[in-house]
Amino acid sequence: MPRSKNVKSEAMLETVQEIGIYIHRFHNLDLFKQGWYQIKITVRWEDSENIAFGIPARIVQYEAPDLDPSNTYGAWKIDDTDNSFSTQSFRIKYARQDVHLYLMTVFNLSRSKFVDLATTAVILKFELLYTPTTENDADEEASTEDSPAAIHEFRIPPKALIGLHSYCPVHFDSLHTVLVDVSVHVSLLKAIPKLPRHTFSSINRTFCVAEQGIDEVASLDMKNVMLVKALQIARDILLEELQKISNAINEALDISGFVSIMSNAKLLNSVQQANPFPLDVDVVGQGKPSNDLKGGNETSDFLNDEKLHSLSQNELLDCFHSLGDQLFYLWKIFLKFHRDNRTKILGFLRDAWVKDRKVEWSIWMLYSKVEMPHQYINNNNKSDESSNRVHRRVSTLWKLPDEPLQTAATRAELHRKSIEQMRFNNRSIQDMQIFGDPLRTPIVIVEHVMNVPRRCPSDNSLLRNIGDIDSDGLPIGLNSDNISKKLAPQSNARGHHLDLRLVRNQWVLIDPKVEFLMSEANEDKTFGDFGEMGHRLAKEVISFLKSKLDKASKFGNLRDIRLSFVGHSIGNLIIRSAIADSIMEPFLRHLHTYVSVSGPHLGYLYSSNSLFNSGLWFLKKLKGTQCIHQLTFTDDPDLQNTFLYKLSKQKTLEHFKNIILLSSPQDGYVPYHSARIESCQAASRDTSKKGKIFSEMLDDCLDQIRANSTEHRVFMRCDVNFDASTQGKNLDSIIGRAAHIEFLDSDIFARFIMWSFPNLFR
Repeated sequence: MPRSKNVKSEAMLETVQEIGIYIHRFHNLDLFKQGWYQIKITVRWEDSENIAFGIPARIVQYEAPDLDPSNTYGAWKIDDTDNSFSTQSFRIKYARQDVHLYLMTVFNLSRSKFVDLATTAVILKFELLYTPTTENDADEEASTEDSPAAIHEFRIPPKALIGLHSYCPVHFDSLHTVLVDVSVHVSLLKAIPKLPRHTFSSINRTFCVAEQGIDEVASLDMKNVMLVKALQIARDILLEELQKISNAINEALDISGFVSIMSNAKLLNSVQQANPFPLDVDVVGQGKPSNDLKGGNETSDFLNDEKLHSLSQNELLDCFHSLGDQLFYLWKIFLKFHRDNRTKILGFLRDAWVKDRKVEWSIWMLYSKVEMPHQYINNNNKSDESSNRVHRRVSTLWKLPDEPLQTAATRAELHRKSIEQMRFNNRSIQDMQIFGDPLRTPIVIVEHVMNVPRRCPSDNSLLRNIGDIDSDGLPIGLNSDNISKKLAPQSNARGHHLDLRLVRNQWVLIDPKVEFLMSEANEDKTFGDFGEMGHRLAKEVISFLKSKLDKASKFGNLRDIRLSFVGHSIGNLIIRSAIADSIMEPFLRHLHTYVSVSGPHLGYLYSSNSLFNSGLWFLKKLKGTQCIHQLTFTDDPDLQNTFLYKLSKQKTLEHFKNIILLSSPQDGYVPYHSARIESCQAASRDTSKKGKIFSEMLDDCLDQIRANSTEHRVFMRCDVNFDASTQGKNLDSIIGRAAHIEFLDSDIFARFIMWSFPNLFR
């Protein structure tokens, strides 16, 4: 009987999970502290009850990092206590600093009987270790043993463990914003056999049946069959990916030895059939999100399920080893091919990753297309019969929802509940900052507003949309060797020039050539007149532009300038005031993209937040703040002489090629309709002069956004719905300040929008 137990362990075929992690570059986007940094990596099975860590099997330093010896310390190392791998330490001194590491570390994870091939995932953990610079840097190595400064985890789902080659950008967190260029390469391999290949006999199988029972042996046979099939799928994926990468980077790939190995596997070839056999693994389309566990295999030869079950143990073992040998040979070819072409392969995988972002992140995004109203007419002279007829006509063609704010919030919550029913098991690496708790991730509702031509002064009717937005909703932009974009910060109570740094960092990732101005002209000066603040910003922008133009002219490579702005809160009114300033007139033709993050473009008319309105009233009474008077239209007794009314007459929006208005129904600091530049029920029902002034301002703003018949302009409204449970129950959440500030503290919504429409930011 003891012999039969040994037979059981021998009869179970064993595989190993091989995960290669290539670290190309550490790029400092926004580290606040200078010092010594180090990257630590661990790999483990996701199963919390039986945590098993991968073992660093080999490390290959492709080439020595191109670093000043004074900026590096020590060498990479393997820690046997937690089976981790750590890079050498390197010193970070300034922003946009690159540290090229050029190394591949390969982890092996043993698939024990507790690891289910179909349901168990792998967690990749990247830790950023930090120690400050000291006079005696010899103490550096000991100090990095402390807790990590930041952690970024990724999940490799079960389907991807069969085979994967993917770009995997590591960013850590908002306080340690870096980009580590990483690619992950995964394959299933056979474990190194402990016994000769032909060790099973019919008598051994009989003993196994007598000791274990027929059902248990049948289950064991099924697992062995599934492992053989999994190895074949892994082989086909690896072969397909090798050929795809070879063609993409235009580098020849020699697999003649593999063809020879395949031809010698006579038993395996006899078991394969030409007709496709459906399997529970996707072979193509790595970036496609799925809430289903089923997939298909599109390779040419498949193992016949019925024939596999009819094989003896020795025959099944022979197929297992034949496939294992083929896989191992292909894996060695890939590792050498990667070493010889690492930069090209990384570039190809990154391009594929960029294309997949809009598809994957669409899980949290809703898209719709609406027609821009030709004119929001609100004629209040009841004695004018013709005006009343126009008003009735427009009202029937363009009806506002009863509660647009509540409608947007409800739509987002319903979508959040639908995400709860999804199961994520595709063949893409899952960023745990997003997938770790999918219900906590912001929901973004993207509304493409169809761009109709400008209305004629005599035309008071709604026009039907002409044309359509292309598949991406984007125009094709001009490329330039030196494109300058300017980023103007928000100007709320915090008013710090780094408030919009998270948006800046995403923009840099999309376009590394971008140049930024994080405006400081109005820092601590945001309670004065908007006109004065706009003039200060205009002078700052022009000074910045001239310095960049002078520098570019020396090298003679300036082909085009694209001047873009991003503003938060009342910073958007400062931007529009700057654009209206006469000194900006020579640069208006260069305006490209404008991103308004919760900007009160129509002021605080018809604000429904009574608590916030009370606060504004106190500010006006106690401090006499000029910008608050301008926001609430109390800066002049005549509404037509108020600052915002006059600003709406200025052509501040019409020169931008792309306009994106970000709003949130949870933001109580800025009226929802004001951030979206649209009407509201209170305004549409107001027959007083205030209602007429509001409608006139709205029409003037929309007229600027409408394009000429020869132009193409992208106009989007994006509603961002944050997870309210993370904000807690406090005064900030009650008055709506929490969501208003969340725009500055979270970059996930910015990632979704900016990477879904990258051409707007290039």
